[in-house]
Parts: sequence; structure tokens; C-alpha cells
Amino acid sequence: MSPVDARTVPVDPESEARLRASGFDYRVVDMDDDALAVSFARAAERGFLGSAPTDAEIVPMRETWRERRSIGVYEQDAASDALPVATVNSWVAPMSVPGGAVPMWSISMVTVAGTHRRRGIARNLLEGELRSAVAAGVPLAGLTVSEATIYGRYGFGSAVPVARIAIDTSRAGWRPAEVPGRVEYVEPVAVAREFQIVHERARLGRAGQVPGWPRRWMGLAGLGGDEEKKDASVRGVRYVDAGGEVRGAMAYSFKDAPASFRSILRVRHLEAETDDALRALWGFAVNHDLVDRVEADLRPVDDPIAHLVADQRAVELTVHDHGWLRVLDVPASLQARTYSAPADVVVRVDDSYGFADGTWRVRIDVSGAAAVEPVDAAPDVVLGVAELSAIYAGGVPLTQLSAAGRVQGTASAVHALSAAFRTDPAPTLGIWY
Repeated sequence: MSPVDARTVPVDPESEARLRASGFDYRVVDMDDDALAVSFARAAERGFLGSAPTDAEIVPMRETWRERRSIGVYEQDAASDALPVATVNSWVAPMSVPGGAVPMWSISMVTVAGTHRRRGIARNLLEGELRSAVAAGVPLAGLTVSEATIYGRYGFGSAVPVARIAIDTSRAGWRPAEVPGRVEYVEPVAVAREFQIVHERARLGRAGQVPGWPRRWMGLAGLGGDEEKKDASVRGVRYVDAGGEVRGAMAYSFKDAPASFRSILRVRHLEAETDDALRALWGFAVNHDLVDRVEADLRPVDDPIAHLVADQRAVELTVHDHGWLRVLDVPASLQARTYSAPADVVVRVDDSYGFADGTWRVRIDVSGAAAVEPVDAAPDVVLGVAELSAIYAGGVPLTQLSAAGRVQGTASAVHALSAAFRTDPAPTLGIWY
């Protein structure tokens, strides 16, 4: 499939008509227009409870958003400098899946002003994005969410769980021998650069990942999206292997531990291309002087940290939702990835929006390739599109959803399909988008 530029996709006519009937204009925002870009940025930051961005902060925001399709909802006849009452932007990103990548309609910056809640705006934003993705021929949609109870109604499933990790370094101990290569301090600008380089080399190794972008890496490195706004508390290190190649990087900061002269080391982001890099960077954090606790989030659920320390009970690992997916085209999505086991199962997918609705025969051969076609046959497995979306990346077992009563089918068919979809290593998503 050739790449789709979301900026060429017009606004969804159904959402446009519905919002117009409710007194709103729903339109693409031109990021080359200074007034429109500033008002969009301020509305988006307000929606996420942030402070009003300065003109200097808006510059890198615009650079990012120029590459995306940004939509604002405005009161009809609003002044030219009025803030939109709702925002959303989207772009098509290649999400990694076993065997390669699949085009994903990536949705971000979904906000509705507190003064305009419960007026159908969010519904029209989300439905408009899904219909636009379908119209553009994109088989999958995805987002990261601040509220986990909203998106299931649109067919999204929590598909890429991640782990929040806390390590009591006073008791953890450290097991591994020294790795070849070295860990060295680097300035924030260099950390941002290493994040981007290492991530691009490593992201296809796990399902669920998407490419980052400069402002994301700069923010994680403590630059706030631009080199002028530096968080002096953020430090960075990188791992250089024995051959002189950078294979990993980490940004972190410190917080005072209560009632002591010790600190908590908070990992802002850890990017590792190799196991040696991962062990070296974790070792740097766990063995850091004057640190009693290390905290990190958005880590893979199979991160090996519990096996790197001498006392596993010193590691707390909390799994939580992060990457949400929505299958829009069943054959295109399922045929875009490879599988871990053969299967031949008839699957009934219920989708109230109609995008993925149907009965499908899913045949997976011994090489892991899938063939998917609509059939008129009794299903072996019945599930909703949210459940299909949840298992798509391989991080949520179908057997788990079946045990929860969210999937119906014969035990043999459920187990066969569950085994086929599972991936090793576990899917992950190390950034917000």
C-alpha cells in the first residue's frame, strides 16, 4: 500500500453536517496561518490542562502539526482569532507488527472545551476520524488515551499494554557482569538525537511501535520541544558498544526521597537497540550513587529488569493500558502481519459502525502468512471489533478475553487463534502520540 498523506483527506462530510446543524464549523486548520495556529495550540494546551504556550513554544508545535491533518471545531460566526472549542489531529504512521508494519491512522490532540461538553462534539470528532481513515483506505486506527473508558464505544481495544516499574535499589542488588562498551554522559540535544536514531533502528523489533518525531524526542530529553527551553533537572547518558556505535540512550531526572538525603531517579525515557545496551543503562540507574529508588514508565511488560537484580521482590511492576487500536479493514489488517502458529478459523466480527463487520475465514499457514476472506458459514469464534482490535498486536491473549466472557467460540478455535496472534517479544509503545 502506498503511503497516505492525511493532509490530503478532506473533513468527514457526515460529521461536518451534524456539527453544522448544532451551530459549529468543523474544518481543517491551516498551520501556515499565524492566528489559526496560535489559537489551535492554545486550545489544545487548555484541553490537556497545560499553561498557555508562548510564541516561542508554538513554533515547534507548528512544525510538527504542519505534517499532520489538524481539525478545529469553532462556534459559527466566531471571531477570526477565537479559539476552537475542540481539536484533533491525525497522520498515517507505519505501526510495527510481526513481519513488518501496517499503515495506521494515528489520532492525537483530542480535546473539547469544558464549556462545550455533552454536545456531541467528541463523538463527531472520533467518528469523523474513523470515516476519514476508511475513505483513505487506511486499515487500522490508533491512539494513546488520557481516559480509558471513552474509546471502547468507538470500537477501540486496549491492545498494547505497558509496565510502570519501581525498583528499591537499597535491596535490589545487581546480577549481570559488566557489558562491553561504555556508558557516557551527553547533553540534552545529543540525547534527543540518539533517541531518534536508536528508535528508528530498533522499533520494528517489537509490534506496536510507531516512529517518533523531533519535538517528541526533544521533550523527553528535557528541552520542552525546543532547544531554548531547557529543564536543567534532566540529564542524559548513552551506551556506546565495543565497536563505537551508539546502541542506547536514557534521559532521567532526580526527586528528593522523603525524610532522607537520598534521591529517586526517574527515567523519562530509555531507548535500547540491543540487550547489552538495555543492561548497561538499567545498571547505570540501579547502581547510581545516593539513589534509593528508580522509577520508569512505558516499559515493555516483558522488560527483563526483575531478572537483572538479585532480589526480584525489590522490583514492582504494574501493567497498564497505553496503546489502543481499532481495526477498520479486517482482511487488510490481518494480512499485514505474520503469526506464531497455523490456524483455520471462521470468525464473526460485530461492528456497530459497519467497518469491520462480517464473517471471515482466517487461514494461517505454517509460514505465518494469513489469507482472510468473507464467508457465509457458521462461525467458530464470535467477538466484537474492540476485542479483535485488542488482540491484533499480539499483546492480549484471546483466551484471556474468552475467560472474561467477551469472546464466544469453541475452545479449540479460541486456543488456536490465541496461539497464532501472540507475539514474542511482547508488543510495546514507548511514547505518547
